[in-house]
Amino acid sequence: MKKITMAAMVLFLFLVLAFSSASADDEEAFIGVNIGTDLSDMPHPTQVVALLKAQQIRHVRLYNADRGMLLALANTGIRVAISIPNDQILGIGQSNSTAANWVSQNVAAHYPATNITTICVGSEVPTSLPNVGPVLVAALKYIQSALVASNLDRRIKVSTPLPSLMILDSFPPSQAFFNRTWNPVLIPLLKFLQSTNSYLMLNVYPYYDYMKSNGVIPLDYALFKPLLANKEAVDANTLLHYTNVFDALIDAAYFAMADLNITNVPVLVTESGWPSKGDSNEPDANMDNANTYNSNLIRHVLNKTGTPKHPGISVSTYIYELYNEDAKAGPLSEKNWGLFDKNGVPTYILRLTGSGSVLANDTTNQTFCTAKEGADEKMVQAALDWACGPGKVDCSSLLQGQACYEPDTVVAHATYAFDAYYHQMGKTPGSCDFNGVATITTTNPSHGSCLFLGSDRNGTFLNSTIPATDSNSSSSTSKFVLYKNAFFGANIAIILLWIAVLL
Repeated sequence: MKKITMAAMVLFLFLVLAFSSASADDEEAFIGVNIGTDLSDMPHPTQVVALLKAQQIRHVRLYNADRGMLLALANTGIRVAISIPNDQILGIGQSNSTAANWVSQNVAAHYPATNITTICVGSEVPTSLPNVGPVLVAALKYIQSALVASNLDRRIKVSTPLPSLMILDSFPPSQAFFNRTWNPVLIPLLKFLQSTNSYLMLNVYPYYDYMKSNGVIPLDYALFKPLLANKEAVDANTLLHYTNVFDALIDAAYFAMADLNITNVPVLVTESGWPSKGDSNEPDANMDNANTYNSNLIRHVLNKTGTPKHPGISVSTYIYELYNEDAKAGPLSEKNWGLFDKNGVPTYILRLTGSGSVLANDTTNQTFCTAKEGADEKMVQAALDWACGPGKVDCSSLLQGQACYEPDTVVAHATYAFDAYYHQMGKTPGSCDFNGVATITTTNPSHGSCLFLGSDRNGTFLNSTIPATDSNSSSSTSKFVLYKNAFFGANIAIILLWIAVLL
C-alpha cells in the first residue's frame, strides 16, 4: 500500500506540474493581429489562414463571426477573438434568447475545432453608437449566460473594446479617470469583467495622440524610440518615468479603474498600430514610422517589459491590422494600417531579428530575386544566358517537361535563374541586380511543383497565399498539435515509468 500511495503522490505532482505549466502558458502575453475586410478584393479565407500560418501568427481578432473564416481557422491551433457587430448589440442586449441563438450559431457550432477564446461585444460602443450604451452590459451578461449554458464560460472570455479617449486627464497617469458621463455603463461593466475574470479591452493609438498634441508629444516618445533620461516623462505623483505613449495610456487605464475602486481587471489592447501612408497633412504616416512603431511594440510586448506601474507584466496586444483596407472611407491613412497588401506582400519588413518567432517577415530570410516587370526583354534574356552559363546556375528545371518549364517565357525562366543565383551567392548585396533587370521581393514566385529555394522544405509559400477553395467547406485540414499537448504526453510517459518503478 505504501508503494501505491507513493506512486499516486508522484502521479498527482506530475499532473499538477503539467497543468500549472499549461495554465502559465495560457497567461503569457501575446501579439495578435486584427483582420479587417474593407478590401476591394478580399482574399479567400483559406488564403488568409495560409498567410497567418506562414507568418506564425497565433492570435487573431475578427470584426464579426464570419462562417468561412471560422471554418478555415479550424484545426489550426490559432486562437480566435470573434466580434458581435455594433448593429447587432441592441437585439442581443434586449433578448436572452437572441444571445443564446448567437452563441449557438457562431460559437458552439465551431468550438473546439476552431479555437475561439474571446468574444468582443461591439467596438467602441460609447463613442460610436452611444444610444446602444444602456443595453451594452446586458448584452455582455446575456452572452455570458449563453456560454455558461453551453459549458464554455471557463474557456471563452467576454468583453467590449473601448477607445482610450474615454480616459480623461491621461497624463500624468496617476490622475487619470474615465469620462464620468459614462459611469452608469462603466461601473457595471467593470464589475462584470471582475466577476467573470475577463479583461478591460482598450484600443490604443499613440499615432492619434501624437497628431492631436500639436507638437507637445515628441515623435520619438510616440514611436517607442529610446529617450535620454532627461527626456522621459515623469509622473510627479508616483515619480514613475515614462518612455512612450503606449505605456502611459495603459497605466492611465489602470489608475482610471482604481478611481472606480476596480484594481484587479487586466488590460488587453484590442487595437494598436501606425499608418504607413497618409495625405499631405499627415507627413508622419509613413512606412518608416509604421515599421518603427510596430517593430518596437512587438518587441516591447514579447520581451515582457511591462509598464512603469506593472513592470514585467506585458499587455497582450492585437496589431491593427493584417491587410491594408483600400475600400475604407476617410483619409488616405485609414486605408494604410496593414502589415500586408491584399496579395500577402509585406508593406515593410519588420525589424524584429532575434526577438521571437512571431511574424516571419521580421528578417530578410524569406526574400527572392525576380526579373523586374517591364524590363527590356533582350537584357533579361542576356542575363538569363549568363546565369545559366558563367553564373553556374543549374537550369535543368527549365528544360521542357521539367517542373519549372511552364510558363515558357523569358521573364519566368529568368526569375528562376536569378533567384537560384541569388541564393547560390548567399543573398549577398549585388547578387540580385543583373544589370538592373532584377529586383528583390518577399513574394514567393513558386508555382505548382516549381519550388524556389526560398520556400520551406514542405513547399509552403512564405509571405504569400494559396489558391482559394470552396468557402462553404472546412478548408483547413492540417492538424496543429499544441506544444502543451506534447509536453503533457511526455509527462504521462514519465509518470507511468515512475509508477512502474515505485510499484
